[in-house]
Amino acid sequence: MTTLISAKQLTRYYGKHCAVNNVSFELEKGQIIGFLGVNGAGKTTTLQMLCGNLAPNSGEIVINGFDMQTDPKAAKRSLGYVPDTPPLYKDLSVQEFLRYCAQLHGVPKADIAAAVTLAETRCGLIEVSERLIGNLSKGYQQRIGIAQAIVHNPDVIILDEPTVGLDPLQIIEIRNLIRELGQAHGVIFSTHILSEVQELCTDVLMIRQGEIVLKARIAELPAEKSLEALFIDLMQVQQ
Repeated sequence: MTTLISAKQLTRYYGKHCAVNNVSFELEKGQIIGFLGVNGAGKTTTLQMLCGNLAPNSGEIVINGFDMQTDPKAAKRSLGYVPDTPPLYKDLSVQEFLRYCAQLHGVPKADIAAAVTLAETRCGLIEVSERLIGNLSKGYQQRIGIAQAIVHNPDVIILDEPTVGLDPLQIIEIRNLIRELGQAHGVIFSTHILSEVQELCTDVLMIRQGEIVLKARIAELPAEKSLEALFIDLMQVQQ
């Protein structure tokens, strides 16, 4: 299998506080990794380091063979990132915004129209392509956030709580989209919804106080213990 992310011994401090401590894992093509942890555990800091938005104090990140520190532009070409609140220009139409994002991602001018149409199709946005983003529901806006992350067809897609604030039907739509993306890409996403990980993911990572406490294939988790029970046990801080 093709290794798309190799993270080795990532450590990040905020002042004297160690937010992420010695985190290592890999993501391969076809994997969907669910990233779990309580608030403040280090999930978002880890994802931002993987995307190059934050520099680790120590450690190494290689994206699709390119070192994030020494060759960040090449590494980021293989990435699509959706933060918990997608960065949208709400006074643009869906199509205008995605064309702009395609240009930012370096899609050749002759290929932009086709790339935008494909992203809109994959994310179920064709029928709202000409509408202003600000007039669309939160569910549609979340899909637009994912569309901008895949418009350049990256190998790695990183999602930070992609279903937060959505209604049940919207959550199902986003889950189906993530499942489809996982067939052709490598996907890592953070969530607080354990059922999403159980239903969607091939693998799970759990982080507690900045340290990985579980790294496992979903299929290999103990059958006698639910993911919820495992999460509660592992999140307990030893006194």
